[in-house]
Amino acid sequence: MFISPPVTSPLSQTCTMASLSLYLGLLVLCTLALVHCDLNDGPIRVYDIRASNLKGRLLSKPDPYVKVWCGSSHGKSSILKKQANPTWPDQFNFVNILPNSVLTLQVWDDVIGPDRYMGTCSTTICPGTHTEICQLKMSTVYYTYSYSH
Repeated sequence: MFISPPVTSPLSQTCTMASLSLYLGLLVLCTLALVHCDLNDGPIRVYDIRASNLKGRLLSKPDPYVKVWCGSSHGKSSILKKQANPTWPDQFNFVNILPNSVLTLQVWDDVIGPDRYMGTCSTTICPGTHTEICQLKMSTVYYTYSYSH
């Protein structure tokens, strides 16, 4: 008795190849997602940002605000009018921050025309909750951050 091999049509071969391509594509996407997501990435919260002795132009008080960066994430605080010793109500929450990223705060004075740069504070983040004190030319900036990874 002779048994003939199964007959496969070009259509069934095309469907099989399409299925294999789909599974292979999903496998590649899942692998890329795992490579992209560092399991050590974590959230950071920056809060309780305040300053003392900020100087405005001439005899006026400044209208200060803060720009905050960590990794590729960034934010901007509210502008506090006529405040030499501001406490900003804003807090910043950034996700997927890598260990040893740099947290940077810049203080600016909102003025007519280009805003006036007042100074920068930077620190390399580490796990836990930390209160930082940063000396600018004639003023001081205080802020707290919490980082977990």
